[in-house]
Formats: sequence, C-alpha cells, structure tokens
Amino acid sequence: MSERTTRGTTGMNPTPRGVAGCFLAGLGATTAALVWAPRAAFSIDGGFEGHARDLSVLFVDLPLIVLGGALVPAFAWALTTKWVHRPWVAALAAMAALALGVWGLTEWWTPRQEPDPGYGPGI
Repeated sequence: MSERTTRGTTGMNPTPRGVAGCFLAGLGATTAALVWAPRAAFSIDGGFEGHARDLSVLFVDLPLIVLGGALVPAFAWALTTKWVHRPWVAALAAMAALALGVWGLTEWWTPRQEPDPGYGPGI
C-alpha cells in the first residue's frame, strides 16, 4: 500500500506566474539587444578602414545589456507579485521597469560614433 504525501509530485510543474516571469525576462533581453544593436553598429564596423573598431561593445557591453534587460523586468515582476498578488499589476510594473530601463540605456550608454563627416560611409 502506498501513502500519498501532501507535498505533491517531484516533477516540474511550471506555474503560470513563473512562465510569465520568464517570458518578461526574455522580452526584456530581446528589447535591450534590439535597442543596443543600432547604437553599437559603428563600433563594430569601425567606420573608414576600420580605424574606430571597438569590439568591446560585443564582449563587454552586449552581455551586460542583455543581462540587465532580462533582470530588470524579472525583478519587477517578482517583487510586484510578492506584494500585490495580482498578475496584471505585476505585468504592468515589469513593462514600466523595462521601459524605464531602455530609456536609461539610451540616455546613458553612448558608444563611439562617427568622428566627423569626412569619415562617413560614402568615401
């Protein structure tokens, strides 16, 4: 005879709240990378003859930006669901945190841009 435990099964049963938090983290990471890409294009390309190439934007900036983009909405989601217990309020808070994070990224992080008009892509 087997006895049932009150703990439940040991298998993974994702809850809708956990899935929503992971979705918001993925959305934040994707959004941060899409905002990062056009701003870092000149540093990756290097401009005229590659003289201004700076690949640290790939190896340092990109991982930090994607990590921040994933963590900001996930933390906002987790904190809001803990305090409010309403998923739609937590989703709004996570989206607001993501929007503020992207705004902060565009205001604060500016990689090297083209030095002067003579070095543009038309030469």
